[in-house]
Amino acid sequence: MNAFISRLFGFALGVACVATPALADDTYPDARRIVSVGGTVTEILYALGVQDRIVARDSTSLYPADAATKPDVGYMRQLSAEGIISQNPDLILAESGAGPADTIAILQAGSVPLVSIPTPPTAKSVGPRIRAVGAAVGKPKEAEALATDVEARLATLTDEIGKLTGAKKRVLFALSLANGRVMAAGRNTAADAMIRLAGAANAVESVEGYKPLTDEAVIEAAPDAILIMNNPGRHMTADEAFAIPALKASPAGQSGTLIAMDGLYLLGLGPRTPQAARELASKLYPDHLAP
Repeated sequence: MNAFISRLFGFALGVACVATPALADDTYPDARRIVSVGGTVTEILYALGVQDRIVARDSTSLYPADAATKPDVGYMRQLSAEGIISQNPDLILAESGAGPADTIAILQAGSVPLVSIPTPPTAKSVGPRIRAVGAAVGKPKEAEALATDVEARLATLTDEIGKLTGAKKRVLFALSLANGRVMAAGRNTAADAMIRLAGAANAVESVEGYKPLTDEAVIEAAPDAILIMNNPGRHMTADEAFAIPALKASPAGQSGTLIAMDGLYLLGLGPRTPQAARELASKLYPDHLAP
């Protein structure tokens, strides 16, 4: 797996891929030097107003823009214990799945608390994720208010989606289209959760996790829309995507329907999830749902 595809997985995977510590019961309201690992964790910390306590973040922490001004400790699945410890943190806050395992083991053995935030790839995990981050940094009331607001907006969107009539659009999320092979998202992925939130059907719901598809499988999936991540420095165009014969032959290819969205925004399952799901739904059902 090349470096580019590896970084795509950093946005897209919604489950742990290496051993991680359990969520801590303790809170650290006095922590003033937090290393934040995981774009959604960092986004939540900003939303809770504790960004001044973040001394460093990982390379997937791209939102808000101010996060990029803080020191970068590297890609969340290829962390260096030395790089994190050099920031002299008094708390390490990491999404489950951070690694590698030996780095996590070294950090766990140290004197600096490490809190792991569970990241199950479901829409129902958004509120608990916000609450977990808030508890870890001593902001439970602020986190409860934020989580309640996000959950209310998700409920409103679900009600609106439920009123749509007609067949659900079939969406194929392509993690990558390298060498003409589609790497698609099936069940138990953040992409699947977002497709469902937007009132659509996952065109490859029989697949578990992220899997490469044969041309025959793509044709059988018959997607109405192709969904991809619009990542900095590499945005695949519709012409490039539909140059792949299996995609060109699909309903999406015939209509030229390619939807590109920022990876963290689309798949982070954080505070912006209601907006991201609504935006996706409005692109899929433009005659029925406003952005």
